[in-house]
Amino acid sequence: VTGVQTCALPISTSVSPDGSPPQNSYAEVVSHVAPAVVTIRSERRVRAAEQFPFFSDPFFREFFGDRFRNGVPPSQEQLRRGLGSGVIVSPDGYILTNHHVIDGAQDPKVELNDKRSFTAKVIGSDPPSDLAVLKIDTSGLPVLSLGDSDRVRVGDIVLALGNPLGVGQTVTMGIISAKGRY
Repeated sequence: VTGVQTCALPISTSVSPDGSPPQNSYAEVVSHVAPAVVTIRSERRVRAAEQFPFFSDPFFREFFGDRFRNGVPPSQEQLRRGLGSGVIVSPDGYILTNHHVIDGAQDPKVELNDKRSFTAKVIGSDPPSDLAVLKIDTSGLPVLSLGDSDRVRVGDIVLALGNPLGVGQTVTMGIISAKGRY
């Protein structure tokens, strides 16, 4: 999800059982943030690209009839699936995600970290910024507030939580390398 979430939780240090030096850990931050990160699954019906353009030709229609609508066999309609992550931003079910995850979706599904699943309503979507807002009908959800992206500096360490490719929730780390790029 585009945007920045700042978290005031400190990096914790833990001492290993053998008494070796403390190691930095992001576990406290991750355990705080993870419940508000969701998986979003979407489906939409799309027509496959025309593979046999000659079926539109009247000459070939003479032999094959109308079995091929607009030059595409009926079996060429496909179900396209989308998968992405989102962040719960209000306890009553508003979620931020990417536009490309839900673009054209019919009844997107939101899976919470606790394995509950809800059908979401698309409240709004903005293709140029690749942002979308969804709403699920429930309450008492864990939330993350939006941070101030103007305070982010080149060189800051960031964590990203999500569910890439449906493998389960993951955590990765990076460094802000630039600002103002689109």
